[in-house]
Amino acid sequence: MSNSNIVTVSSTADRIKLGLAVLVIVAGIVGYSMLEGQPGIMRAGVFIASLVIAAIIAWFSEPGRRTISYGRDSYNEIKRVIWPTRKETTQMTGIVFVFVVAMGLLLWIVDKGLGWVIYGLLLGWK
Repeated sequence: MSNSNIVTVSSTADRIKLGLAVLVIVAGIVGYSMLEGQPGIMRAGVFIASLVIAAIIAWFSEPGRRTISYGRDSYNEIKRVIWPTRKETTQMTGIVFVFVVAMGLLLWIVDKGLGWVIYGLLLGWK
C-alpha cells in the first residue's frame, strides 16, 4: 500500500479562488462561442485571455503556489540530468533496432513452427 500524501484544498478561500478560476475558463469558452462572426484571432484572444486570468487567480491560492513550486523543482531536476551523447544515442537506437528485428524473426519462426505442428501434423490440413 502506498504511503503517498494526498493533499486536498481545505481553505474556503482557496475553494472560492479555484471555483472562480474555473468559471473564468467557462466564460472564455462561452465568449469564444458567442463571437462566432468575429475574426479567429479575436476569438482565440478571448479564450487565451480567460486562461491567463484563470491562471493568475489560481496562482494566488495554496494549490496554485504548490503547483508553481512543483514546476520550479521539476525544472531544477531537469537541469541536473546528464543527457547521453550523440554516439551513445546512436548506439542505443541501433541496439533497439537489432533487438526488434531479432524478436520479429523469433516470433515469425515460432508462428510458422506452431502452424506446421498444428495444421500439418495434428490436423493434416496441408
